[in-house]
Amino acid sequence: MEKKDLRIVYMGTPEFAVESLKRLVEGGYNVVGVITMPDKPMGRHGSVLQPSPVKAYAVSQGLKVLQPEKLKDEAFLEELRALRADLQIVVAFRMLPEAVWQMPRLGTFNLHASLLPQYRGAAPINWAVINGETETGITTFFLKHEIDTGEIIDQVRVPIADTDNVGMVYDKLMMLGGDLVLKTVDAILAGTVETVPQDKLAEGETLHPAPKIFKDTCRIDWSKGMKPIYDFVRGLSPYPAAWTELCEQDAAPVTMKIYETGKEPATHSLAPGTIVTDRKTFFKVASAGGYVHILSLQLTGKKRMKIADFLRGYRHSEQAMLK
Repeated sequence: MEKKDLRIVYMGTPEFAVESLKRLVEGGYNVVGVITMPDKPMGRHGSVLQPSPVKAYAVSQGLKVLQPEKLKDEAFLEELRALRADLQIVVAFRMLPEAVWQMPRLGTFNLHASLLPQYRGAAPINWAVINGETETGITTFFLKHEIDTGEIIDQVRVPIADTDNVGMVYDKLMMLGGDLVLKTVDAILAGTVETVPQDKLAEGETLHPAPKIFKDTCRIDWSKGMKPIYDFVRGLSPYPAAWTELCEQDAAPVTMKIYETGKEPATHSLAPGTIVTDRKTFFKVASAGGYVHILSLQLTGKKRMKIADFLRGYRHSEQAMLK
């Protein structure tokens, strides 16, 4: 079968999923339908509906788009069957019911932004950086009942530099993901796929999860060591961003998001969260093993700023702490 004859249904929602869809379209593959999340209400009264990045691209290319509220809805399943897909590809979408992923004759494969079986879950890139990993990657695998556990088709390894934040790693994986999706489709077409069970790769390994990240997840714990805090900040930068509270005596706490930090190994006897600053050029925070230098931040209701700009308007008291 030629690639133009292979009927592909593509499923995805965020920007990360656009690159792979774009590669398929520009590569001349036959994408017969795109499944994405319903438009998101925006604005003060939710009166403006914003399409997902995947929908916006699909519409620009004249592709058929389906946006089911419920993936088990029979009307949606009928529409999906009518597309007569030979293969389904999933990139950053939702957990699929068996009725969906078992539909095409060649199966359904997923692109996941980690080296499975490590970092199964909703936020694999964030957690790899938060945990100080020096390597991550992307994986294609066939779907099965348990989420992110199907047999692996292919993987690509990617180094994580100590200065990388999650945004930088995201961009690398997004671009390489497009390459891997095409390579995987071509291998399926050629009948050369040799899958590997994840259990085999998991033998002797301690598996790290990648659960969904919530606001409370992003609060900095200053009692942790200098390096874990540094990794935590870059693992959440630029989005959703680590945060902390500036607490002054007799004043309401001020929330600040932290986007960039530096490390200063040192021996000290200060309590975690203690601020040390010259009020002009540096603002560092005591933690186990040294100091975390805050380099860029954002106060509630303000724009993101470099630390020198923040210090120009900051009146430091000796009792101030970050908590």
